[in-house]
Amino acid sequence: MPASILGEVGHLPGEAALTRSTATRLRCPSCGSAHVAQVLGDNGGISYVCTACGHCWS
Repeated sequence: MPASILGEVGHLPGEAALTRSTATRLRCPSCGSAHVAQVLGDNGGISYVCTACGHCWS
């Protein structure tokens, strides 16, 4: 099993393939950390939480 999703989808053709050069890293607007998790919000929306400082946003 790959260590990241980039390793999992790297073999896909065309635009579906992600590489480290095209992947966008999400950063916490509070502390700037790249340690961000995507979570499902209360009303089905997508929210994010920084696992470094605990800041939440959507």
